[in-house]
Amino acid sequence: SEKILLETFQAAVDAAAPKFCVPKYLPDKPKGRTVVIGFGKSAAAMAKAVEDSWEGDVEGVVVTRYGHAVECQKIKVLEASHPVPDQACVDATNEIINTVQGLKEDDLVLCLASGGGSALFMMPPEGVTLHDKQKLTQDMLACGATITEINTVRKHLSQVKGGRLAKTCSPARVVSLMISDVPGDDLAFIASGPTVPDETSAQDVQDILNRYQVELSESLQTFLKSPEAETIKPHDPLFDQVQNTLIATPQMSLEAAAEIAKRNGITPMILSDRVEGESREVAKVMAAIALQVAERNQPLATPALILSGGETTVSIQGNGRGGPNTEFLLSLAIALNGAPGIYAIACDTDGIDGSEDNAGAMIGPDTLAKAQAAGLNPKKYLANNDAYSFFETLDALVIPGPTLTNVNDFRAIYVGE
Repeated sequence: SEKILLETFQAAVDAAAPKFCVPKYLPDKPKGRTVVIGFGKSAAAMAKAVEDSWEGDVEGVVVTRYGHAVECQKIKVLEASHPVPDQACVDATNEIINTVQGLKEDDLVLCLASGGGSALFMMPPEGVTLHDKQKLTQDMLACGATITEINTVRKHLSQVKGGRLAKTCSPARVVSLMISDVPGDDLAFIASGPTVPDETSAQDVQDILNRYQVELSESLQTFLKSPEAETIKPHDPLFDQVQNTLIATPQMSLEAAAEIAKRNGITPMILSDRVEGESREVAKVMAAIALQVAERNQPLATPALILSGGETTVSIQGNGRGGPNTEFLLSLAIALNGAPGIYAIACDTDGIDGSEDNAGAMIGPDTLAKAQAAGLNPKKYLANNDAYSFFETLDALVIPGPTLTNVNDFRAIYVGE
C-alpha cells in the first residue's frame, strides 16, 4: 500500500512534467524573433523543454526558485527567492522586462508561467521598497488567506502582474503556456496573471486586507489609492494579440494517479481538484470519508483510493517546522486514531512542502503507535505546527527533491479490504 501511494504521487508529478506537456502546445514559428520569458518553479524545466523541441532560433530569460534551475543553452536561467521575494527577484524581473522591450508585430513572446511566479516575478511600484513587499507577503502568508486572495492583493501592488506584462510585450504576439497551481485553474491567478486580463479591483484588495487585518506600509497605501493600482481589464484590445493556454492542471495529475489505482485493482475516487481550507480541518473531513469507506463500503467499496488536490493553508500559531501537507497528515493520523487498513500520502507536487526539504509524508495504521513508542505526543506537535519534526522522527517524510513542476498539493488515502 505504501508502494502504491508513492507510485500514484510519481504519476501525478509525471503528468505535469514540462518535458512531456510543453512540446504539445508550442505555437507556430513567427516571421520575426522568438523571445522566451518565464517565471515560476517550473520555469527552467519549461525553458529546456522549449529548447529541446523548438525548430529555429530562440533567446530569452527565465527566473525560477533557488535550487530549481536546469541548464539551458540559449535561454538564460536566473534563480531567486520564494515564497518571500528577495532582491534577486527584482533584478530578474527587470532583466525579463528589458528582454521584451522594443519588439515588433512579427515577433513572438513565448511566456512560461507556473506556480511560484507571483513571488519570483515581481517589481514593486515606484516609491515602494522591496522590504515593504516582503513584509506584506509574510503577513498575507501567515494570516490564513487563500491563494486567490493573496494573488488579488499581489496583482494590484505591482508593475508587472494583472495583465501588465502583456502591455509591455505589445505589439508582439504573446503565447503563454501555463502550469496551473491554483484551485479551479483560473488563468488570472496563475503567477498572478501577468499576461491575463483581471476582473478584480483595488476595492477588492482593500476588502481582503480589512478581512484579515493586514496593514500596508504608507507607500503601499498611497499606491493602492492611485489609478496606477488598477489592473488591465478583459475588454482591453491589447489581449487580441495574447493567447493563454493551460498545459498541465491538478485534475490531469489526479487522473494519472487514478489510472495507477485501477491498474492495481483498486477503485479510485477523485473527490476534488480544488480543496482549500485549513489543513488540519480538511484532514478531519477526509478522515470521516475514509472511515465511512472502511466501515460501510460507502461511497465506494474497498480496496479504494480517495484522491484530492488543491491547496490547503496553515494559520501559524506555534513555532515548529512543517507545511500544509505534513500538517494535514498529522491531523489525519490523529482523527483516524489507528484505524486498520488505512494509509495516506500528502505531498506538494513541486517537491517542497512549505519551506522545508520534503514534499510531504506518509502515514499508516501504526503511525500513532510508533509515535507513542518514540515518546511523541501528536496533539502537542500539531498545536505547535511542528509536523515536520514529528514525521522526521518516525522516518516517514517523503523527500524527492524539487520536481520542477507544480500542480499543487496531492493527497491519496488508501483504504484496504
